[in-house]
Amino acid sequence: MAPDPYAAKPWLTLFPDGQPHAITPRFTDMLSLFRGTAATEGDRVAIRFGDSGLSYAGLDEATDRLAGWAASHGVARGDRIAIILQNVPEAAIATIAAWKLGAIPVPGNPMYRASELARQFADSRPALVVCHAKHADCVRDALAEADCDAPLLDVAGGDDLADRRGTFAEAMAQARPILPRIDLTPDELGLMLYTSGTTGMPKAAMIRHASLAANSEAMATWYGLDAQSRILAIAPMFHITGFVAHLTVALYAGCRLVLIGRFEPEKALAAIRRERPTWTIGAITAFNALSSLSDVSPADFTSFSRMDSGGAPIAPALRRMIAERTGHAVLNAYGMTETASVTHSCPIGRDVPVDPASGALSVGIPYIGTEAMIADENGRPLPVGEAGEIWMRGPQIMAGYWNKPAETDAALSDGWMRSGDVGFMDEEGWFYLIDRKKDCIIASGFKVWPREVEDVLHTHPAVREAAVVGAPCAYRGETVIAHVSLRAGGQVDEACLIAHCRDRLAAYKVPRRVRITDDLPKTATGKIQRNLLRDAEAAAG
Repeated sequence: MAPDPYAAKPWLTLFPDGQPHAITPRFTDMLSLFRGTAATEGDRVAIRFGDSGLSYAGLDEATDRLAGWAASHGVARGDRIAIILQNVPEAAIATIAAWKLGAIPVPGNPMYRASELARQFADSRPALVVCHAKHADCVRDALAEADCDAPLLDVAGGDDLADRRGTFAEAMAQARPILPRIDLTPDELGLMLYTSGTTGMPKAAMIRHASLAANSEAMATWYGLDAQSRILAIAPMFHITGFVAHLTVALYAGCRLVLIGRFEPEKALAAIRRERPTWTIGAITAFNALSSLSDVSPADFTSFSRMDSGGAPIAPALRRMIAERTGHAVLNAYGMTETASVTHSCPIGRDVPVDPASGALSVGIPYIGTEAMIADENGRPLPVGEAGEIWMRGPQIMAGYWNKPAETDAALSDGWMRSGDVGFMDEEGWFYLIDRKKDCIIASGFKVWPREVEDVLHTHPAVREAAVVGAPCAYRGETVIAHVSLRAGGQVDEACLIAHCRDRLAAYKVPRRVRITDDLPKTATGKIQRNLLRDAEAAAG
């Protein structure tokens, strides 16, 4: 049998001098991690939001109060708390309060419509829901559709922490009984986060406390973050990148987390100029939007030690353009919800290679404590340079999918996470992402599953068939394109179908184009050939 090229871990030779290959985590759960930071960094600013700040001591007190309120309303250990918020302080407060109860935070997308949220509520059965006041009616409709009677706290107010309003603020203002102090075990769940399956149906990755704590420490170590650092949160905390690479990493480092609500390039640039952050990670579309502002210059980014991007591959030409405008060559990272964010990252001080055959920019190397390999369909390691499925193994790997044992067994194999992504490794240990095994579309770092959009299109009375594919997009990475055929006598135009989808789907899932045709290409068995439509979109540019 040929030797396993991955057992030698060739990527370790690319680690910067002094960077550990593995670590023994200081903490085995996020609650003890937070308590440790609050004890040593109590006076330090934990969260900066607009012109206001909240210290670690203040965050500790605020989370005690919310946990006490939740306990008095029946929330107990093992319950789920749905947190449907943008990057606001209440998202962090609700998360830590959940841990203090032994409950499980379940972040959700505040752009979701009622039917999308209802599917998640029906699956997770939250004991408490926190959302924006302007989204509350939609959330109530979702709870009713899911036949779930969880209490709801809504968040309102501007960027001044002293002027926060809504039932969340009212709950925080009420007197609270003193909570009994609990200790958590490493294998308890610290996060449930939904990631679409091949059908687009809800599928929640269960992340252990030990996995969150281990990857938070590994990321802080790899990126050189400490109490003096300032992290700019441009990735949403309802996404794994924002939850771990912003929130839990900041809690481990004891540093300042700068929140700006929903990402808007003008707001982000104002925060950069005001707060002088030292590090951030986000979708390449965010960096593209920032660098496209008319008044931006490299002088705005001199406080950053580095800037990293995850969620979608980076086109080399786009990376060069961003570097010209910001003075930073954005470095790639790779990971999944199921791996508690990063598994691969680019070491500082190394030129990131581009594969000459495919033109793909490397997504980096397996970082601290992580193993990776390229496997064939039977899970056997493939030779260097040969394409196959990327598998990862390490302390950050999920426990499985909530209530989905079959899907868990399909994704996990002897501790390895099967990514579903196709890539290869070169002789030095750099990994490259070249394709996706499934039909998933990555638009602005968010996953869009064709089936979900097709199902919505099929609800229009004029639509006979629908097929949704991704097309290359310089701004979003990929954009959603729908192909439809109409029923006999059916009459509808592109604008009406787009509006139909917009009323039922989050904005990033809505097709940017709808191509109406007489018929869709099919196999001999009648299956629509998405691959032909995708190839045609790529050829059309």
